[in-house]
Amino acid sequence: MKKYLTLENGDVFVGTACGDLAGEIDGELVFTTSMTGYQETLTDPSYKNQIITFTYPLIGNYGISLGTNQSDKVEAAAVVMKEMTDQVFHYQSVISLDAYLKQSKIPAISGIDTRQLTKIIRQYGTMKASLTNFPIDAQKTANDHQASVIKMASLSTSGDKENDHVVVVDFGVKDNIVRSMQRPGIDVTVVTPDSTYEDISELHPTGILLSNGPGDPQDYSNFLPVIEKLQANFPIFGICLGHQLLALANGAKTYKMTFGHRGINHPVKNLETGDIFITSQNHGYAVDADSVKSTPLKVTALEVNDKTVEGLRYPGRPIFSVQYHPEAAPGPHDATKLFDHFIELMHTNEEVH
Repeated sequence: MKKYLTLENGDVFVGTACGDLAGEIDGELVFTTSMTGYQETLTDPSYKNQIITFTYPLIGNYGISLGTNQSDKVEAAAVVMKEMTDQVFHYQSVISLDAYLKQSKIPAISGIDTRQLTKIIRQYGTMKASLTNFPIDAQKTANDHQASVIKMASLSTSGDKENDHVVVVDFGVKDNIVRSMQRPGIDVTVVTPDSTYEDISELHPTGILLSNGPGDPQDYSNFLPVIEKLQANFPIFGICLGHQLLALANGAKTYKMTFGHRGINHPVKNLETGDIFITSQNHGYAVDADSVKSTPLKVTALEVNDKTVEGLRYPGRPIFSVQYHPEAAPGPHDATKLFDHFIELMHTNEEVH
């Protein structure tokens, strides 16, 4: 059965349908350079409503395993691959990728030149696309639908008043970020971006974590005044979208990147120590470096390849952020110690060093 991937610029790719064969979808077309970790990627809320192109030519060879998902369902809208294997080789696998996509009602296409597709995205930038079972007008653009990323607030505290208490503002948080904070002596409460400053302060947090998530940070402009109040009273750690929102709340600007950073091999240099980390990233927007100069924030890290802002801190306050994902799901473990650093910061409530 054929499947048609029609891009906003009019290019059409014809391949073989897989996953949910009957499914048709519109979404934002992106690519990731990760060679492994397709299960974590598909269930990452940061990819909500996006059509993911895997640049690695063979996907699905180790199947789907339990305990690997980053949310309770597949968040991606659709999947694009060069080849999806029909054989699985891994002792922990419980189902094949194709069966998992069918079960999750996620359409997919294989058998197309993902290298050519990636070059088009690099040339024209992230764009809308449609995945259909029949050819459509090449001039038709994908419907721009925006589904909510807000979840119901959840409480995961032990009730021990002696414990530290991290409040995670959920813009599309990955499960492994929450798990990275849940440890002996630390309780975690997850709240929605609808929360007010009063809602959060009444939880008596020891620290605030601004989570990752999809989309344009400008869409959360209503939450910026809340961040301004929070940073005056609590330690804050921002990750990915949370990093961008912290920048906006302090007067910096963000911009849409041509094709974003999506992969698990992005080198980042810490400007204060000289250390270089290999990081996992998934974002289509970035903080404008020049705009930071007029804010109280300081740039602490840059992406080695294109010099985009990868880290910020607020001198004199226990506030810092990173553009990349330190929770290593999927990806390298170079930056996992940032969670320990945040915990130390909450205990001392002093300036980030």
